[in-house]
Amino acid sequence: MSTIETDIPARLDRLPWSRFHLLLVVALGITWVLDGLEVTIVGSMGPMLQNKQALGLTATQIGTLASAYVAGAVAGALLFGWLTDRFGRRLIFNITLGVYVVGVLLSACSWNAWSLGAFRVLTGLGIGGEYAAINSAIDEMIPARLRGRIDLIVNGSYWGGAALGAAATLLLLSGSLLPPDIGWRLGFGVGGILGLGVLMLRRFVPESPRWLVTHGREQQAEATVAEVERRVSESGGGKLPPIPPDKLTIHPRKVFGFGLIFRAMLGQYRARAFLVLTLMIAQAFLFNAVFFTYGLVLTSAYHVKPGLIGAFILPLALGNLLGPILLGHLFDTVGRRRMIAGTYCGAGLLLAWIAIFFVASAAASSAYLTVSEIFPLETRALAIALFYALGTLIGGVAAPALFGHLIGAGVREVAWGYAAAAVLMLFAGVVEAFMGIDAEGKSLEDIAEPLSA
Repeated sequence: MSTIETDIPARLDRLPWSRFHLLLVVALGITWVLDGLEVTIVGSMGPMLQNKQALGLTATQIGTLASAYVAGAVAGALLFGWLTDRFGRRLIFNITLGVYVVGVLLSACSWNAWSLGAFRVLTGLGIGGEYAAINSAIDEMIPARLRGRIDLIVNGSYWGGAALGAAATLLLLSGSLLPPDIGWRLGFGVGGILGLGVLMLRRFVPESPRWLVTHGREQQAEATVAEVERRVSESGGGKLPPIPPDKLTIHPRKVFGFGLIFRAMLGQYRARAFLVLTLMIAQAFLFNAVFFTYGLVLTSAYHVKPGLIGAFILPLALGNLLGPILLGHLFDTVGRRRMIAGTYCGAGLLLAWIAIFFVASAAASSAYLTVSEIFPLETRALAIALFYALGTLIGGVAAPALFGHLIGAGVREVAWGYAAAAVLMLFAGVVEAFMGIDAEGKSLEDIAEPLSA
């Protein structure tokens, strides 16, 4: 393809905040709400699923179900991450949401441990695919000066779903309103209904112009940017700021092979790869260990009634939600390196769980922010998928099964598991302090030059 000289990145980064950006965040960021809803409802319904009137599962089977969901998310991230870089953000984030809706509705119809495990894998497949497509699309459309706080709020919205799931379990799993075999099925149905509504919203989200131009579709990219500028201007932006003189020279390709991508990630960007992997492993271990098995800890160690588990998860979810919202702007002002290192180390040192997750939620969200902005555009979705997959396989898949075993062994053994999670968070914070990237306020192309540049 012929060389393209473009000012598209500069035009997108100069735009003021508008209703268009709000629509983008709501339509795409709802993925995290759905994921939070899934994890919380499943974590809360663990004791209910042990009821013989439901599925009569054992504690080990419940821990395995959590691992099945996470394993599906890993596979989905890798598969759809590659497809997102190959076929575009918009096509894939609609497909992955459809896969999620099918999986969660089938989960509600499960009849034994094996069927529920299979449908949890399918649900995870859709959610994992969403991660790569959504984070890529949002980063490439949000102005550079706002990217940090918006990314944190979007990723932190997971806990809005968790809070919703915790509140829903108080009604659906209490046993006072619905029989045990009905309440948990309706819990899965909530996610399916929300997903169908979001599919309608996504009709108004365009393809990423940055992706279009690197794949040789310059005319479509220009038309998309012009439409975005019109929508921003009409929605209250008024006269737009002048276009900066910065232009980028692109040598577009239809396909960027795995060899080119992995040479960049393991060669020029190998230090960044180590940084991201460390951040992802630490947060995946902490969050999956705690929240997938929290219901079992409460019932076995503290003798909390299964129907009241949501009341204990709700304040933790709210602390997680408020962290990215209240701390997010500091990642654009104080800076990425200081804030990411500080939140990881803070989560490792604090003792009160609500305080831990207030900063740990911002830390975990910043891991996704980091991986989505420090690699070249052509590898963005695959990089998100790859490091999410590696971090989750190493830190996330093992954690629920491990803690399920520790819960059966006794409270002291569970405490050692939490101590290991704290050490991992502290280590990740130190790595960030020394190797972090000062990406605040910078264009994506200044942080990592496109491979096609």
